Amino acid sequence: ISIINFKGGVGKITLAFHLGTGLTRYHEKKVLLIDMDHQSSLSVVCLGAQQWQRAVEQRRTIDEVFKPFIEQDSGRPNRSITIEAPMKTKCWKHYDNLDIAPASLHLDDIEIELTASHHGNPIRSEWDKRTLLCHWIEEAGIDSLYDYIIFDCPPATKIVSQNAIAASHGYIIPVVPEAVMERRAPHLREMMRARIDNRLKLLAEMGESRSRKMHVPDTELVGLVITRIQSSGGHSGYTNDHTQHLSSLKRTWEKKLMTPYIRQGTGLSQALADGVPVYERGNTQNVGGRRLHEQFRKLTRKLKRRIDSL
Repeated sequence: ISIINFKGGVGKITLAFHLGTGLTRYHEKKVLLIDMDHQSSLSVVCLGAQQWQRAVEQRRTIDEVFKPFIEQDSGRPNRSITIEAPMKTKCWKHYDNLDIAPASLHLDDIEIELTASHHGNPIRSEWDKRTLLCHWIEEAGIDSLYDYIIFDCPPATKIVSQNAIAASHGYIIPVVPEAVMERRAPHLREMMRARIDNRLKLLAEMGESRSRKMHVPDTELVGLVITRIQSSGGHSGYTNDHTQHLSSLKRTWEKKLMTPYIRQGTGLSQALADGVPVYERGNTQNVGGRRLHEQFRKLTRKLKRRIDSL
């Protein structure tokens, strides 16, 4: 599943982190988080700054999946680039089954090099560079190890993101109820359908097909998740601006709009800064008092139900 939005600051990392940890903690699932964003924020949240830096130095990052195409090296990395149970020590045993494939800051340079690299037949080359992640997941046996693989995508739909989309059965769009998101969310859905999925289908006709277990006709929209909605003392419980745009999003997206909505709160940012899910902060005022842990738990359950139906 890809977590994606063009716009930064909409809670992609927060959603990916809490969906992954929620599936592990409350549903006892084996989950792999894959950080596709060169900013590496999800990696740092899960690993901490020092362990993340060690992973980069040891070349245990998702960057290694893309380098063979750029450098024309036949060798792909194995599963050793994934880091097992990075949160076990700081969150007890609830997260033994949560692993991560971190990113590095160099992933942005790799994006540029991928765009510029072409080998042999140009159509085959375009197909190959968009399915590097698919091949790694299959060849390294990643797919057989996990119940769910969650990609935290950068705020763009370039080649690195398209690799995540090609490997995904579905995608989730986190949105803040603002005017800009009313315009961008429909545009993103149309781009996913017309410019990414359809292009992959055309390239697949002349490229090497993905295995049947990895291939789905379309990458389905799982749902829109309302994030960072701001509370107020008014009748609706939200600020006037957010109430207005929330109503518009409801009309446009209907059943694709997920509930509960995730409220803005300092407890959320504090938990992320400590690399701990809000599920472990339910006894604090900033999390428990605002019921943030319960919101994410309910949201995870509903998203799981939709994901499982794909």
